[in-house]
Amino acid sequence: MSAQAGLRPSLRFGQVVIGPPGSGKTTYCQGMQEFLTSLGRKVVVVNMDPANEGIPYSCAVDIAELVTLDDVMENLKLGPNGGLLYCMEYVEANLDWLQSKLTQHSDCYFLFDCPGQVELYTHQSSVKNIFSQLAKWNFRLTAVHLVDSHYCADPAKFISVLCTSLSTMLHVELPHVNVLSKMDLIEQYGKLAFNLDFYTEVMDLTYLLDHLAADPFFKKFRRLNEKLAEVVQDYSLVSFVPLNVQDKDSMIQVLRAVDKANGYCFGDLEERNLQAMMSAAVGADFQFSSTLGVQERYVETSGKSVEEEMMEL
Repeated sequence: MSAQAGLRPSLRFGQVVIGPPGSGKTTYCQGMQEFLTSLGRKVVVVNMDPANEGIPYSCAVDIAELVTLDDVMENLKLGPNGGLLYCMEYVEANLDWLQSKLTQHSDCYFLFDCPGQVELYTHQSSVKNIFSQLAKWNFRLTAVHLVDSHYCADPAKFISVLCTSLSTMLHVELPHVNVLSKMDLIEQYGKLAFNLDFYTEVMDLTYLLDHLAADPFFKKFRRLNEKLAEVVQDYSLVSFVPLNVQDKDSMIQVLRAVDKANGYCFGDLEERNLQAMMSAAVGADFQFSSTLGVQERYVETSGKSVEEEMMEL
């Protein structure tokens, strides 16, 4: 163990940024690093992705110094998926290396840029064990799970996203904030069937199933989709925060959700007062108005009456 085995290290707060490939994890880490630095926080970004090349942000700890996906694939003759699983198992077996790197940074806020392979967060246990060890080292982390917002335009893909998000929340076992990334591209592949708050708050999914049943291909899978929707609604855990990294107000909303999840807003690392704590406690009351603002900014209005939209559906 460390030389300070008898002393409990001070609390260290941070985020583990996870999500499917291409969901914007590295861009989020870069944007959040710049945003937090402007707020006066001392930020350390940790690259946990052995396949991450051309990192755009200032990286204090890089897992590539320990293992890279290219080396594993070349030496062990593994494919990209198997190679990435091996890499994370190798990191788990060499946590003392990671601890020695992290202890060099004190009084910092940490951003962990994690790999994008979905199996790592739904089935395989290496990443979960790494997160558990970080908690034992007195890290207070929030899992920020990014998914592309344009999936909302496709009911089938959105149900799939809900199932993946729920599975990840149950497997990772960390305070969790689900984020709809790239809000400026939300209607790039189609119009939304409902208002944005229907998707962010994951309201009654039976309406979405009715919309999905209009497609002849999915009509025969209606009972399966109903059962999947029931699982998501029975747990009642999944909701989303909309995000555009280039929008300051959007970043503030995500940061507030993250700080409440890991308890940073109730700590003593920044100037605190009762008013700030109370505003964090009642912040959910303003979630609807903030989502409405995002919808007005990024979602085109049809200008049709409710009756006309219902007739189209």
